[in-house]
Amino acid sequence: MKRGLRINMDYDYIEKNLEEITDTLPSNVTLVAVTKTHGTEEINKAIDWGVTDIGENKVQEILEKYPHVKPVRWHLIGHLQTNKVKQIIDKVHLIHSVDSMKLAGEINKRAGQVGKTVNVLIQINSAGEESKFGIETEETEMMVKQILDECENIKICGLMCIAPFDEDPDNVREYFRVVKEQYDELAKIDHENLEFKYLSMGMSHDYRVAVSEGSNMVRIGSAIFGRRNY
Repeated sequence: MKRGLRINMDYDYIEKNLEEITDTLPSNVTLVAVTKTHGTEEINKAIDWGVTDIGENKVQEILEKYPHVKPVRWHLIGHLQTNKVKQIIDKVHLIHSVDSMKLAGEINKRAGQVGKTVNVLIQINSAGEESKFGIETEETEMMVKQILDECENIKICGLMCIAPFDEDPDNVREYFRVVKEQYDELAKIDHENLEFKYLSMGMSHDYRVAVSEGSNMVRIGSAIFGRRNY
């Protein structure tokens, strides 16, 4: 059976998980429910129970689900290839994963073609992991300023990072702290296309630590929906 077409399922666990998570989040923290590999019925149930923002890793999943999901803010949280930008430019509320001028330039071009200003976050690889995307911490200010100089159709709304996985989330606290410090510095830049309001840090296993270090946007999937459907 195709993903997204399952019926007559009991999704009460989603409501229970959402209640438990939202009860722990400060009021200023936005919950992005990560729905990768989960079906549209599950997503719509989550929206019924208060979810306002959903995140997808892949452009293809946004395109497949978009027509079947209730009104919601869509977030692209995974790596974005330049040749896929045009497919989602008019669908997403926020792109979390800008990590190169090549990608920023393509977003800027496609945004101009549809007469839109696109909200983005700069993805930082604060741990320098080769397996993860994102720019190095020391390159962030230079990229931010270059985007502001060259990309009039992009609004930079903050930063995003993915900390290394550790069984004890306290062990990755320093990686969140570094990004928060940079966020605070870059927020001081005065430019009409820079409005730092989102610090996207923390996932299902480490969001509590991320929030304690200043995150105001968390990306949570398995703690809401359970194990992914492959």
